[in-house]
Amino acid sequence: MPSRRAVLGVAAASVAAAAFPLPQLRAQARPRVVVIGGGFAGASCARALKQMDRDLAVTLVEPEAAYVACPFSNTVLAGLRGIEAQTFGYDGLGDVGLIRKRAVAVDAERGRVRLNDGTNIDYARLVLAPGIELNFDALPGYDAAAAEIMPHAWKAGPQTLLLRDQLAAIQDGGTVILSAPANPFRCPPGPYERASLIAHYLKTSKPRSKLIILDAKDAFSKQRLFEAAWQELYPGLIEWVPLSAGGQVTEVDAATRTFVTEFGSHKADVASVIPPQRAGAIAQVAGVADQTGWCPIDPVTFESQLRPGIHVIGDAAIGGAMPKSAFSANAQAKACAAAVAALLREREPTQPKLINTCYSLVAPDYGISIAGVYQPRDGLLAEVEGAGGTSPLDAAKEVRELEAAYAEDWFRTITSEVFG
Repeated sequence: MPSRRAVLGVAAASVAAAAFPLPQLRAQARPRVVVIGGGFAGASCARALKQMDRDLAVTLVEPEAAYVACPFSNTVLAGLRGIEAQTFGYDGLGDVGLIRKRAVAVDAERGRVRLNDGTNIDYARLVLAPGIELNFDALPGYDAAAAEIMPHAWKAGPQTLLLRDQLAAIQDGGTVILSAPANPFRCPPGPYERASLIAHYLKTSKPRSKLIILDAKDAFSKQRLFEAAWQELYPGLIEWVPLSAGGQVTEVDAATRTFVTEFGSHKADVASVIPPQRAGAIAQVAGVADQTGWCPIDPVTFESQLRPGIHVIGDAAIGGAMPKSAFSANAQAKACAAAVAALLREREPTQPKLINTCYSLVAPDYGISIAGVYQPRDGLLAEVEGAGGTSPLDAAKEVRELEAAYAEDWFRTITSEVFG
């Protein structure tokens, strides 16, 4: 049943749509900004818009009652925490109007969003934060049904629990295989943190087992740090097969949990397929995704390069070197909110400088990190040379323990900031 806030939000939106044609709406003292998607990017942007300009009418469209966070969901797979620790409601969003519906269409010419119940919402500016959609068309044999046998667990929730339960049921001495796609995809270090924490679980619970990573790349984020940690913590347990050694998966057979590559096939007892991805469905529908499946944006305002008046943030956006992470989504959301608030008041948006920090757990008490700073340059978000870096390769045990603690602190801090 929709919450009282959702009902009020729908009612308010419907009244606005019925009462004001678009030119009048834009002339109002309280212009409406509609944000679609209640993850790290969308919820951050909605909150930031209200904090920056109390006179804006901000509406967040999100069909789910709660958001299940992907960062730290690999710890759920390893049995280190419950899924409830990953789950956040929207009661902390203050006076942001929340509509518990799904956006199904966008009329960019009229400035209007249509919801799955037929309701229309007019907007002065639209922000899309739809996250990713799994591209089932890109990997033969893998579809929604196959994902119930070979879970991707790349959208946290039931898939996470399915993969966790499969790991718990595997016999000691079994083989776990996970596949990693080619770039770009959500959270570039994610597959390797997943491998690390599954290896921790196998080492401590089923030590005769083996983990194989089939990778569509020859290099990955924080590679030297991960490989050094695997050698130290899990010698002989993890086998990484890069692209050049036949790691790219070209087909899967869910019935037999078999991965097919150009060099042969691999049969698993537990299989996790992380398939190729693209921007969430509403981005495709709105016409802001290009032939790559991702959304090109202006690096200053995050306004779509394909549809004026629509901004795209978070995992769905592609605009240069900035990775697709929760920290990036939060940083982009605040920069986008500032730009939208400025544009609605006919002010010049300021040039943003954005930070990304990403922690990965290799074991519960062993963390590594990477940080970067990005700014607009030549139409893209470019990395500021010398402004970032990774954990030291030869760090002491105490440093790794501190980084693991920092990772926990980071998660608590960002989820508190986003969801209240």
